[in-house]
Amino acid sequence: MSIRIEKQGQAMIVRLDNPPVNAIGHAMRLGLRDVLDQLDGGVDRVVVTGAGSAFAAGADAREFDAPPAEPHLPDVIAALEQCPVPWIAAINGVALGGGAEIVLGCGYRIAAPGAQIGLPEVTLGVIPGAGGTQRLPRLVGMKAALDIIPQGKALKADEALAVGLIDQIADDPLQAALALDLAIVSDRPAVSAMPAPGRDDEAIAAARDAANRKMRMQTAPQRAIDLVALSAELPFDDAMQQERAAFLELRQLDQARALRHAFFAERGAKAPASLKDVAPVDVRSAIVVGGGTMGAGIAYALDRAGIAVTIVENDQGAVERAGVNIARLAEAAEKRGLMSAAQSAEVKQRIAVVEGYGALPAADLAIEAVFEEMAVKHAVFSALEKALPAHAVLATNTSYLDVNRIAAVLSAPSRLVGLHFFAPAHIMKLLEIVEGEATSDVALATGFALAKRLKKIPVLAGVCDGFIGNRILTRYREQADMLLLDGATPWEVDEAMAAFGYAMGPYETQDLSGLDIAYANRKRKAETRDPARRYIAIQDRMVEQGRLGRKTGVGWYRYPGGGGKVVDPLIEDLIREEAHFAKVARREFSAGEIRERLLAAMINEAAAILDEGIAAAAADIDLVTLHGYGFPRWRGGLMHYADTVGAGAIHERLQRYRKEDPVVWRISPLIERLAESGGRFADVKPAE
Repeated sequence: MSIRIEKQGQAMIVRLDNPPVNAIGHAMRLGLRDVLDQLDGGVDRVVVTGAGSAFAAGADAREFDAPPAEPHLPDVIAALEQCPVPWIAAINGVALGGGAEIVLGCGYRIAAPGAQIGLPEVTLGVIPGAGGTQRLPRLVGMKAALDIIPQGKALKADEALAVGLIDQIADDPLQAALALDLAIVSDRPAVSAMPAPGRDDEAIAAARDAANRKMRMQTAPQRAIDLVALSAELPFDDAMQQERAAFLELRQLDQARALRHAFFAERGAKAPASLKDVAPVDVRSAIVVGGGTMGAGIAYALDRAGIAVTIVENDQGAVERAGVNIARLAEAAEKRGLMSAAQSAEVKQRIAVVEGYGALPAADLAIEAVFEEMAVKHAVFSALEKALPAHAVLATNTSYLDVNRIAAVLSAPSRLVGLHFFAPAHIMKLLEIVEGEATSDVALATGFALAKRLKKIPVLAGVCDGFIGNRILTRYREQADMLLLDGATPWEVDEAMAAFGYAMGPYETQDLSGLDIAYANRKRKAETRDPARRYIAIQDRMVEQGRLGRKTGVGWYRYPGGGGKVVDPLIEDLIREEAHFAKVARREFSAGEIRERLLAAMINEAAAILDEGIAAAAADIDLVTLHGYGFPRWRGGLMHYADTVGAGAIHERLQRYRKEDPVVWRISPLIERLAESGGRFADVKPAE
């Protein structure tokens, strides 16, 4: 029943018990209703708490795609609130979503110091559906409720106490609830019977602005704000009807389905079953080769996870620059309030930076983050193999290069695994773990264990140029450049993709990262470039003119005074000149056609990646595009979006484009098969 009951004297203890996080499903709702039905005169209080380390981490989202089944949680909480026997919440761990709404229905609320309470429903595309939008503003006021609900916030126990969400903090909330003087509770009104909060138009406007900035184009946060505002205008029961209707409507929309897909994909991101019994290397110390922006970020992330780190550089000047990079990261964390000045100073002292490989500690892991050139990588790994003990796992952070060729320089290539971090490495959650032909299970398992320790989302990738993410990115950028040559402008392309949901389009993104990075990669691949594919040299000319993006104040846009972007008409002149050289008759593209072409190019390449087994599942590609490349979360990821469009419709678009260029628009065999069968990318099984 997902409920365990025990009696202690006149107290009934109700434990929510649905491992691992006590999600509130149908069985738990039935159990709570049965408790309410069976209460007798021998009980003076009901203490509700969670089994294990959680109170209840929300409703079981797996039920959202099924018709609602009685008893509904709003009705259970209403009955709990009206029960003549007082209910006391002993919040032993996280109380989120429906768990927090049960807490709000109780007459008294006691939390452990480490507990967290919040209403994160908007992050799943819905709103609190069991009274959260109505009880919370009555309990803590409209301003505080608008700070919590539309952003999906979870409050720590001390924060919850400060705003009045809980009544007490106790090391043992269950024992505190059992010892509570019931006189404290007896005269208290139920939260639903408290006076309506005063309307706060300033707080409503601030909440709308925050939702537009942080959850742009999402429906649920704005609907949540509407409902919280209603708490000041409608009687409780009338507002509850509107809350319930909104919840049931939103949970069936594409946004909610996409956000649930992303949530479950993240929960499923873990080491493959084949590694279940493989013991990873216990990484207590690590070497990072290269202290530039990426290497420093990796070293900082390792240090924050409790791993002793040494950075290796090749000369004294580079040693000093690496130290500056580490100091910059620590000081930025200090300014954001993430660490104290003393902790910042400790980080700077703790991360060692050395010149050469002569006196390295006997580390368990080494990660290279040096220039993307095979000879440079070979030199690094040859030195590492000699300098480190045999058990140490060796990892490359390469973005594009062949992991098998890198491993070939080692006498034991099984030690090498790809660990592709994303910049900034201490912030970005994605980690592509690349399995080479010789990569051992131990090296692979160590990569997944490290990802878990760093709180990153691991995605297994096979070996190819660019792995999963950068291979898709290459086609995205290629098609964007073709649109430029054929008639679009960079700002039209950027605006079209921002309207789709990206935080910024491909050209503003390139300006942010620097055009010289992609330029170096194009030069690397110049000798192997397919002569049948159109090559567009606009970016090459820009780099050669010193237009590298924000770092030089001018790229696809101008950045006067280091400020915001400004359209640069000189870029349009350059594009027209290149089109003239290429004998291209330019035409206009609508925003819809720009989006359709760019998305089709990415989906086509992603389908090939899935078909080749470079990615094990469509959900892995979704995670890469969501967490590494800014794909809008509320669309669920590239392949989830492709399934909403349908393989047949995608195939039809690609057939039209193929008439223009059969090489660039060569259709993935997987798309052809799915279009014919009516299948979904999500159902494609891993390649054998």
